[in-house]
Amino acid sequence: MRLQIALAALLAQVSLPCVASEQIPDQYPQSVLYAKPVEVIPHVWSAIGATAPPTYENSGHNNNLSFIITGDGVIVINAGAAYLLAKALHDEIREITDEPVKLVINENGQGHAMLGNAYWAEQGVAILAHVEAAEEFEDRGPQILARMESYNKEKSASTVLQGPSETFDEERLIEMGRFRIEVRNPGPAHSPGDIVVWLPEQSLVISGDMAFHERLLPIFDDTDTAGWLESWEDFEALEATYVIPGHGHPTNMDQVRRYTKDYLVYLRGQVGKLLEDGGSLEEAYYVDQSPYAHLDTFEQLATRNAGRVYEQMEFE
Repeated sequence: MRLQIALAALLAQVSLPCVASEQIPDQYPQSVLYAKPVEVIPHVWSAIGATAPPTYENSGHNNNLSFIITGDGVIVINAGAAYLLAKALHDEIREITDEPVKLVINENGQGHAMLGNAYWAEQGVAILAHVEAAEEFEDRGPQILARMESYNKEKSASTVLQGPSETFDEERLIEMGRFRIEVRNPGPAHSPGDIVVWLPEQSLVISGDMAFHERLLPIFDDTDTAGWLESWEDFEALEATYVIPGHGHPTNMDQVRRYTKDYLVYLRGQVGKLLEDGGSLEEAYYVDQSPYAHLDTFEQLATRNAGRVYEQMEFE
């Protein structure tokens, strides 16, 4: 009951004007963080990022930076998109607890998960990622850093490439303080090395980019949409009561299913019909995606998503 009340209180905040939105450039002007961390359930916090693409105004904080106060140290999920973002998150953690940060978990190999690693490494904190995410960041790190520097300008100060200090393949079990934490790779999905952080006793999952809802999910060249649908079955089998997604406010499994699995099924269905009719890549860009047009980042991503799904399904 206490957990339900906590989530209900948080979701009530979502209905207020100050919500994650690509129309709101910054909710926390006194910090490079887009928003001040909120307690989702007891001892589990998240600084909710903008649902816009990364910009100078949001300092690249367009994903969720979460942390767990275990009673025997703090575990941070996502290093942040820059050194200064990681430091700002640490400053907030210190305002909340005297417990030291003992571990940082990178949700994947993207910039918003790993570019803050250098700050945490300076603090002597261990950094954990899936082996494929570490390889992705090593391969693409210079381009990821250059892109962040181009929009973040002086806010990129002190950010250097730093990979994880530890990697795992399928699952890592962490028992710290009052928490049992399972770090899992559900399989091919949004990007190489995607992980979810599952708290079985709290029935809460920090899903990373496995699950989206307030913004349209992006499909990259290395996104495996067919694999994502298969991996989704294992993810949903967790039967989590609470979901902290990679982007957007904490929610529930029904909501992320509607805007992740159902969107993938819908888009693949639209593109599949086009392929059956002999349609071209140029036509694929204009398949109907209107049921999802209300989501943030729709204008930036919808046509690109359709084109990439066409290119994938053409060879399935």
